[in-house]
Amino acid sequence: MTMNTQGRPSAPAETGTAVPQTFTGNKALMIEEALIFEIGDVKNCGVDIPEPPQVKDRLGKLKRKAPAGLPGLSEPETMRHYVKLSQKNYAIDMGLYPLGSCTMKHNPRLNEKMARLPGFGDIHPLQPVSSVQGALELIDMLAEWLMEMTGMAAVAMSPKAGAHGELCGMMAIKAALEARGEGDTRNVVLVPESAHGTNPATAALLGYSVKAIPARKDGTVDPADVKALLDDTVAGIMLTNPNTCGLFERDIIAIADAVHAAGAYFYCDGANFNAIVGKARPGDLGVDAMHINLHKTFSTPHGGGGPGAGPVVLSEALAPFAPLPYVTKTDDGFAVVEHEAEDPKSFGRLTAFHGQMGMFVRALAYMLSHGSDGLKKASEDAVLNANYVRARLADLMSLPFGNKPCMHEVLFDDSFLKDTGVTTLDFAKAMIDEGYHPMTMYFPLVVHGAMLIEPTESESKASLDLFIATMRDLVMDAKAGKTERFAGAPYYAPRRRLDETRAARSPRLSWTPPEPITDAAE
Repeated sequence: MTMNTQGRPSAPAETGTAVPQTFTGNKALMIEEALIFEIGDVKNCGVDIPEPPQVKDRLGKLKRKAPAGLPGLSEPETMRHYVKLSQKNYAIDMGLYPLGSCTMKHNPRLNEKMARLPGFGDIHPLQPVSSVQGALELIDMLAEWLMEMTGMAAVAMSPKAGAHGELCGMMAIKAALEARGEGDTRNVVLVPESAHGTNPATAALLGYSVKAIPARKDGTVDPADVKALLDDTVAGIMLTNPNTCGLFERDIIAIADAVHAAGAYFYCDGANFNAIVGKARPGDLGVDAMHINLHKTFSTPHGGGGPGAGPVVLSEALAPFAPLPYVTKTDDGFAVVEHEAEDPKSFGRLTAFHGQMGMFVRALAYMLSHGSDGLKKASEDAVLNANYVRARLADLMSLPFGNKPCMHEVLFDDSFLKDTGVTTLDFAKAMIDEGYHPMTMYFPLVVHGAMLIEPTESESKASLDLFIATMRDLVMDAKAGKTERFAGAPYYAPRRRLDETRAARSPRLSWTPPEPITDAAE
């Protein structure tokens, strides 16, 4: 019997012994779990519900012609089903999450405790304003912190996420241009090629045509390229700083000055604010509008498309056009401005209610527990960790813009895999076998085979050292021609590699019951 590096007997697969199949399909604690439609039954339910009384049918043509077919489970079965599914997901509570441009950082449990306080967790958006004064005060305090950290004059708290925040900021720019009588003539938005895909999509959604700005050889935007595109048809520029190559746009003030001189506005994508909190204020750099992903910078959960929050800070030029509703302080306490008659300059209501209260509580708890010095230190540590990864991998992995300091994320490309027979996707799938979620791949698009790694400030040196050692081991095996480690990976995940192209082109979006199996005649 062979022994592994921890001194324990190796698994049968490592010794060449055939692994026995189990009757259940389970592999010890790797529990197999079927679809809820396969294990549930429409006749079962975890709650006993009395039969409804007979009433006159008023549905007409809308009356259901067949049962909904929703599966039912008992309460224990329901709990087990979703716990098993959760265990098949990678999470920041399980290990380092190296996604670049996504800032998967630790969510302090103090934040969760605060968000669950009855005064915050049990309120309803339709309560009378007089009964939620504490909640409005918290929103106002969070807004003050955001304006202070960004050096901006106003903030819209209601946007639900980054892309929604982009829409808000660009709608404020559009409203400002319309107020100047230039709403119809300024119809072009400049977007760097390294921008998030939502940037040109947001501009197009609002009816703007998009002109791309190329990245120069060092991965940043050249002011000369911006000036060459500026004229009286340009409404604004949408630029990320630090950019999606993990680099600080050192010419941002010159770019902002040129944009303003042309009568346009400067929208900054705030996805990477985690790198500069306490170090640089976007307002001081000439930014007119910037969304802030509370989940990226201030540790609120990503939410899986649910409870997001993307406040938008606005300069003095755009502040009058902020959306409704917003909180204002009066002599009698806090009030909510909700109607256009109260603020005719506002571009109007962006969303039904004010925002995501739970996310506001978590973000402010994070800010208050860290203080201004702690928030600055978090940004410094995020940048330090990314540069540590860069320095430890630069001899084996390729850096498209040279081995020079980065910001909070480090960008590699796939040229180090040339002639190895291992693709970028193969490499990423092998990381899954090692217990890591892959880094962001193939983005930004300005780099071929991009591999963008953002360790955040959450990781210790020991955590980073293990990740770096794993990456080095993978790279050395790829360069040594050990393609079998990569070609079929992941080998140890609950599911093996999917045909992603086929899944994208021919998705199965609904479950169809299989044909019943009939017993053979005796």
